[in-house]
Amino acid sequence: MHKEILEDIGEKELIIRLGKFMPKNQVSDDCALIKTKNKNLLVNTDSLVENVHFNETIICPQDLGWKAVVSNISDLLSSGSKKTIGITISLVLPSRTEWIWVEELYKGINKALKEYGGKILGGDCSKGDEKIISITAFGIQGELELRRNACKPGDIILTTGIHGLSKLGFMIKNKINFDNDVYLHETLIRKSIKQFCRPKVYPDFLKQLLKTRSNKKMKRIGCTDSSDGLFQAIQDLAIASSCKAIMNYEKIPKDKHWPQGDKWDEHYFFGGEDYELVFSLPKKWANNLYKLDKNIYKIGYFANGEPSIEFKDKNKNKLLKNTPFKHF
Repeated sequence: MHKEILEDIGEKELIIRLGKFMPKNQVSDDCALIKTKNKNLLVNTDSLVENVHFNETIICPQDLGWKAVVSNISDLLSSGSKKTIGITISLVLPSRTEWIWVEELYKGINKALKEYGGKILGGDCSKGDEKIISITAFGIQGELELRRNACKPGDIILTTGIHGLSKLGFMIKNKINFDNDVYLHETLIRKSIKQFCRPKVYPDFLKQLLKTRSNKKMKRIGCTDSSDGLFQAIQDLAIASSCKAIMNYEKIPKDKHWPQGDKWDEHYFFGGEDYELVFSLPKKWANNLYKLDKNIYKIGYFANGEPSIEFKDKNKNKLLKNTPFKHF
């Protein structure tokens, strides 16, 4: 049976078919009109590149579509977005890509949008040697501005969840061999694969922050996400805010089945693609939030000093010699 490929379908027919995933008449023009009522917009673009971020042996197109959306919404949330308006999608695909692959990709995209809000506003398609999915997401700025440069000495460093799982899921999917003395619990394997393929974000995060705010005059806090790893997230906050980050290794939240050892610490801190939020709050605000949400963890604090990271337990500072994820 002949399989439909994009070379046969052509760009126009491809766009028509993709139009069924969007509101009526959304693909009629090159630009999407976004009507706002004097709201500030947040705009973010993220790209996933074949053989850099994914390949067909480790992730299916529907999971890839989900992940492409979540990576963008995570960035919007980490800037204080209270609502995702929608996304545009640019596809670069080899001409012999099967239509079913593209259809499954868009099913995953729509599932993520149904879960977290927003709709497909449009996009572009082009031919290339490797698959590239580039998404631009539009959100509305909420009452709180979350920015990397808003951390202050004395602030408590917090994170929304456990790190390292996506890295482990990636390694499992790639069939990477582990040391013979390492036992991976079935629950940990299942969690890690799910975190790699279908990561989640925290749409109620902003509401929780507002509910626990101790001073209504506070409008800006330091925040980013751990898409490039926990270490990189903390380093970005420290550099942007000109503060020193002091980390408490004993407070770092780990899955109860996470293996011990330096190599596993490296996977945890430098893995990336967990999309957890990493942020800082004044002590009273941090305590209020910590009491309200048991999935929030206090992992350190910011102090005066040159932008850097160090551990309270000096023996753990050797971890900092590792290299974080690089896009190039």
